Amino acid sequence: MSFPFFLLLITALIFDFLNGFHDSANIVATPIASRAMSPRRVLWLAAAAHFVGPFLFGVAVAETIGKGIADPIHVTMPVVIAGMMAAVVWNVVTWYLGIPASSSHALVGGVVGAVVVASGFSAIQTSGLRTVLIALFLSPILGLAIGYLLMKLTLFLARGASPHINIFFKQAQVVTAVGLALSHGANDAQKTMGIITLGLVVEGMIPEFAVPVWVIALSAGAIALGTATGGWRLIRTLGGRIYKIRPVDGFVSQISGAAIILGAALLGGPVSTTQVMSSSIMGAGSAQRFTKVRWQVGYEMLIAWVLTIPVSGLLAALLYFPLNAIL
Repeated sequence: MSFPFFLLLITALIFDFLNGFHDSANIVATPIASRAMSPRRVLWLAAAAHFVGPFLFGVAVAETIGKGIADPIHVTMPVVIAGMMAAVVWNVVTWYLGIPASSSHALVGGVVGAVVVASGFSAIQTSGLRTVLIALFLSPILGLAIGYLLMKLTLFLARGASPHINIFFKQAQVVTAVGLALSHGANDAQKTMGIITLGLVVEGMIPEFAVPVWVIALSAGAIALGTATGGWRLIRTLGGRIYKIRPVDGFVSQISGAAIILGAALLGGPVSTTQVMSSSIMGAGSAQRFTKVRWQVGYEMLIAWVLTIPVSGLLAALLYFPLNAIL
C-alpha cells in the first residue's frame, strides 16, 4: 500500500465517520424528540442498521460517485484526496455551527473542484454529474411532498382515534428508525466506497472499478461508529427547532425519508439524508398547520445547501496544489 493511497483511505474513513456522526441526527432526532425511544438506545439501534445496510442493497451509488462524476483517466491521487479533505473540513465546520448541511453535496463539490483545477472542465462527465445533481435537487422536493401527503393520509385514517394511538406511533418508530438507518447506510456508506475504490483503480491495485468486500466492510463500520457517537448539535436542530415533534410526526417523516433514500440507493442516485429528512419533517408539519413549521430554520438550511457545493469545490481546488506538490 502506497503512502498516497494510505492517506486517501484514512481521509475517506474519517469522512465516513463524520458522515455518520453528522447525519445520525437525521435518523434519531424524531424518535428522541417524540420520546419514542431513549437517545442511547436509538443511536445504537441505528448504528447496527447502518452497518448492515451497505451489504444488502448493492453498490449502485458507489459506482455513480466513483466513475460517474469524473473520467477516471484524468483522476490522480492528489485530486481524490483533495476532494475528500474538502468534504471533511466542511462537515466539521457545519457540525460545529449546528447546521444540517449535506455531506453528499460536500463530497460532490470537493471532487468536482479538484478535478476541474487539475484537468479542466473536460474531465467532468456531464451525464453522470447531471444524474447526481438531479437526485440531490429532486429528493428534498419529494421529501416535502411525500411527507405532506403521507401525513394527510395518516390523519385521515386515524380520525376519531383515542390518544392511545400515540402508543402505536411510538412503538412503530422502532421499525421506521431501523428502516431509515438501513437506507441511509446503504446510500451514504457507498459514497466512501466509491472514493476508496476509485483510489484503488488510480493506483493500479485493481484492474477495473469493482468494490471489494473489505471496502464495503470498512465503510459500513466507519459510518456505523460515527452514528453511534451521535451529533447532538444537529439532533437538537432537527428534533426541536423546526417544530415540536409528536409521535405521529416522527412516524410519518421516517417512512417518507426511508422510502426516498432507499429508492435512490437502488437506482444509484446519491441523495442528501439531511435534505430529505428536513423536508420530510417540514412536509409532515405543514400538512397539519402551515404556521406550525418554523420556516426560518428551513431558510437557514437552504443557505447552507446552496453554499456547500461551491465552498467545498473551492476548498478542494486550494488543497489540490500543496497535495500535488507533496505527493
